[in-house]
Amino acid sequence: MALLASILAAAALAGPVKSDTLKTVEVVGQRPVARRVQVLEGAELKRLNSHSVADAMRYFGGVQVKDYGGVGGVKTVNVRSMGASHVGVSYDGVSLGNAQNGQIDLGQFSLDNVEEISLANGRQPRLLQPAREFGAAAQVSLRTRRPAFAPDQKPWRLRASVFGGSFDLIGGAATVETRLSPTLNASFSADALNASGRYKFRVRGYTPSGTLAYDTTATRHNGDIFAARFEANLYGNVPCGTWSAKAYTFNSNRGIPGAIVANVWRRGERLRDSNSFAQGSFQGQWGRWQLLCNAKYAFYDTYYSNHDSRTPHVDHRYRQHEAYLSASTLARLTGNWSMSLSYDLLLNQMTADLTGFQTPLRFTNMIALASALQLGPVNLQASGLATLVNDKIGQHSRFRHAITPSLSLDWQVCGDFRLSAMAKQSFRMPTFNDLYYTDAGNAALRPERVSQADLGAAYHRQRPGESVEHLRLSATGFYSRVSDKIIAYPKGQQFRWTMLNLGEVDIRGVELSGRIGLLPARDWRLTLLGQYTFQRAIDITDTDDTYYRNQIPYTPRHSASASATLGWRSYSLSYSFIYVGQRWNQQENIPRNYMSHWTTSDLSLTADFNRWRVQLEVNNLLNQQYAVILNYPMPGRNFRATVAITL
Repeated sequence: MALLASILAAAALAGPVKSDTLKTVEVVGQRPVARRVQVLEGAELKRLNSHSVADAMRYFGGVQVKDYGGVGGVKTVNVRSMGASHVGVSYDGVSLGNAQNGQIDLGQFSLDNVEEISLANGRQPRLLQPAREFGAAAQVSLRTRRPAFAPDQKPWRLRASVFGGSFDLIGGAATVETRLSPTLNASFSADALNASGRYKFRVRGYTPSGTLAYDTTATRHNGDIFAARFEANLYGNVPCGTWSAKAYTFNSNRGIPGAIVANVWRRGERLRDSNSFAQGSFQGQWGRWQLLCNAKYAFYDTYYSNHDSRTPHVDHRYRQHEAYLSASTLARLTGNWSMSLSYDLLLNQMTADLTGFQTPLRFTNMIALASALQLGPVNLQASGLATLVNDKIGQHSRFRHAITPSLSLDWQVCGDFRLSAMAKQSFRMPTFNDLYYTDAGNAALRPERVSQADLGAAYHRQRPGESVEHLRLSATGFYSRVSDKIIAYPKGQQFRWTMLNLGEVDIRGVELSGRIGLLPARDWRLTLLGQYTFQRAIDITDTDDTYYRNQIPYTPRHSASASATLGWRSYSLSYSFIYVGQRWNQQENIPRNYMSHWTTSDLSLTADFNRWRVQLEVNNLLNQQYAVILNYPMPGRNFRATVAITL
């Protein structure tokens, strides 16, 4: 923070801000954004019956959300079958991290204060960004609402809501925004929820010969949760740019609804999380030169216990410390040529009270050099990232390094039609759990390396006020080759995993998406949104393996989602649909490992009355019985009601 303060002091003496002249080259949603970026924002987020970031991301193309069931179940995101650890997540421009397992539980981020979610495949096309974001195979960006007040407005704003529903769910949220001075605004946001997590489900068991052994309905237990989040933000302007500071804490106490195996319904696993971080960011511009600086400290405290009578008792505590500094600079060399240089320093440490656990300490240095060239309707970008990782375990050190380039091209063929292409390499180290966890760690794991490419076309037409207000169509073909792919899947208990290198995985697929906004009559509005993804992700490691050229676990070949929203004046009715095709839960694609497709349908009705908003939701309308992960049944039909007020 001292570094950030010194930058702010220097910035205050500088000249006025000039706008960035770098071009974006694709329009997605209702505002200009860069190519290959999928966006959900504002009112659209509220209409999708989504309560967390993970829920909303089910509507992005190429995305798989792994959900272990229940209100408090862990939710992770996998993009184009490359694994959750290849998905970078940033919160208001600063990366989130988890060196323990490399996966960010997006279920802990409420949508109450999130203004926008975006997903970029390959990388974010902007040049001024931390080096860490150049390295991600896919990047999820979460942007919270930044308060703004007109000079004649009152200097504060309040939004509050309460909600309740199935599984004894009850909770509330509140956000206060205030203007502290003409150049300084603040916001404070908090939410909490409590639920028993109990729901009915149907389960069938089969003998090795495939005959039905049992078919019963039971109640899911140990899925209770209490969770609370608090966040404070400061937003300031200085003559040369802007700065922000954030303090965030999330605390939860939840049961872990374990796998339903051998007709066992109850589990004794509990998980307590306390995740906190403080971060600051500054962005300034002086003529043709721009600067972006980020600083962050995070502390994660996790307590895991298992008092199930069928297994040995476990009580373990894990603590993670993360310190992060980043500096990025961009120079506009000519009117159509820019270059950037970024450096990140990352320190991770993990401790645990496990017998024989060796405390790992990881130093990561990242240096990225990038350039963009605009040649009429064609935009070319190239970058190279050097990653240097040093793990220290006691007196021993392990050093890894990689250089990963990327190249992209965007061509505005005509006013509404664009073509794009991208090629990139990515590198990711095994996590602390992968390498060092006492029960599941595998010290022999090799780092994953990914080569990916895609070719896409997009058409976007926007005509405000016409009967067809906007139309967007896009198609993208993609290819990825993953070497030494690390696979993690539950080992009987949700908190413990089995780790292994699959070797070589070949991924090919197509993403299709479309959106149309119609104004059929006065006061009426209809919005249709849909996406379809085909993925063939096969193991090509060894021709002698029984699973050679088989689809990798939990990756459907076909998936799709769609939504329709009909609005009339201050009322709107929304329907959303999700389809996930057949999968296999093990490496061998044989009948014993087969998992059938599943679908869900959700319905919501929203009414706005001046400052009040009322929303009624029915999720899994048709009461489908399904599981995203084998032996983790998902809830059937459930309900939720929300009342919100803005002052």
